[in-house]
Amino acid sequence: MLSEDQTRQFRDQGYVVARGLLDAASVAALTGEIDAWLAESRRHEVNYGETMDGKARFDLEAGHTAERPRLRRVANPADISAAYRSALWDGPIVDAVAELIGPDIKFHHCKLNIKLPGMETRVDYHQDHAYDPHTNDDMLSMALLLDQVTEENGCLRVVPGSHRERYSHYRDGKFVGATDPALDAEFERRSLPVIGEAGDVCLLHTWTVHGGGPNRSERPRRLLICDYVAADAYPLTAPAVPSPHTGRIVRGKPTRKARLVADSIELPTPYEDDSFFGLQGQKSAVG
Repeated sequence: MLSEDQTRQFRDQGYVVARGLLDAASVAALTGEIDAWLAESRRHEVNYGETMDGKARFDLEAGHTAERPRLRRVANPADISAAYRSALWDGPIVDAVAELIGPDIKFHHCKLNIKLPGMETRVDYHQDHAYDPHTNDDMLSMALLLDQVTEENGCLRVVPGSHRERYSHYRDGKFVGATDPALDAEFERRSLPVIGEAGDVCLLHTWTVHGGGPNRSERPRRLLICDYVAADAYPLTAPAVPSPHTGRIVRGKPTRKARLVADSIELPTPYEDDSFFGLQGQKSAVG
């Protein structure tokens, strides 16, 4: 599935891109669901739908209207879509994940991040482990490109080697889910763009710093993200984006033993926002 060079890059740089990992028919099934959800969003003025922790499943950027919808996040689409469950629990994506942190793999959560033309949605630099700390860091985020992605339409940017670094995600004593803005210039200098075609996948270590700017093009940029963890990695806090399927074994077998790795980890505090975009200070259609 992955070459030795790709595996080595993940270990050394904290990320790797696998081209054409998901076939066109599977991508079409996923984007077809998004089209239906986008059409549904036109009937709503504020965030809507409910997840198991009571937060809205469908998060709308401020300025959303029926004529110009701004659906920016779908929390745990696998909860409500067989197509997403199939893509994330079976097939080549999970095979690649197992080669990097396997053989025993749990699904943790998933989400869609959507940047439509004209939207201001961005992703401030952060590390995923800051949101969902576990007993060990054999964890990764899988980012599936659902469109052709360029720097102009808001591609993901990753900071190679930053998986060996630790940064606070607090500001003035409050968990804000992002690193210090004073570091942004350094991260911009060090970061590389993840560009490619629909069906390409970026596999990102849980500690790798990443972010991304708004869509400045006339093309959509839709990204499916799924967090996977080794079966012996157990959460230290409640999931930031809980699903009834959190902890589901998708490869290998379960274990009752938690593997502990020595580290000093900042624990997040729960946030009330429907998505981390709100946590990072980006207004939604709720007000």
